[in-house]
Amino acid sequence: MPDPDGLTIAQRHARLHDQIQLLIDRAPQDGKTPIALRAIAPALIALAQQLKHLQYYVLQSRDGNWLLTTLQNNDDPELEKAVVYGFPSIDDARSSLKSPVKPDLVAVSMPIAQILFQLLAFDRIDSAIFFDQAGSRERGIEIQRRELQQLANAHLQKLIAETQAANQAANQATSQAANQAANQAPPAKNVKPRRNIPSNLA
Repeated sequence: MPDPDGLTIAQRHARLHDQIQLLIDRAPQDGKTPIALRAIAPALIALAQQLKHLQYYVLQSRDGNWLLTTLQNNDDPELEKAVVYGFPSIDDARSSLKSPVKPDLVAVSMPIAQILFQLLAFDRIDSAIFFDQAGSRERGIEIQRRELQQLANAHLQKLIAETQAANQAANQATSQAANQAANQAPPAKNVKPRRNIPSNLA
């Protein structure tokens, strides 16, 4: 199936990496957040590749809060989940509103990597549902926040393990270098202590 944005697989992959890099550049430069973002980038890209578009429209308030929709389980109405919708066009986003006039809501185009990263941070959201077909809401692709967390945690644990292994290897190398230096050092000569001769005996 051709890419709806007219991109090759390589170009799409490069665009996703560009989105990740933009997140890293805008992240707090605290020495931790950029490293964590690079670590979880494969998880964000893997889920983004399940979708057709690189940008989706999200309805949000003017102060930046996403519009959440509560869905009930058909078999058990007591089971609910909060979802945010991603639309392929601004018209789809606007037409999804039950009331045609919603002055407090705006449709904002966002890179898919940013949506997924924010989904990871918002604990009030259970899932994001993306509609790829313009003019249709019959089928949506759901990405669960729990699934995203599991993937991200797996990559973070891998980073921690690699960092610990690298630190251990560095410590061993330092210890070996110190031992080699000690073994190669010339033996100390026995020097007799100097005796001061009393002036009256000189």
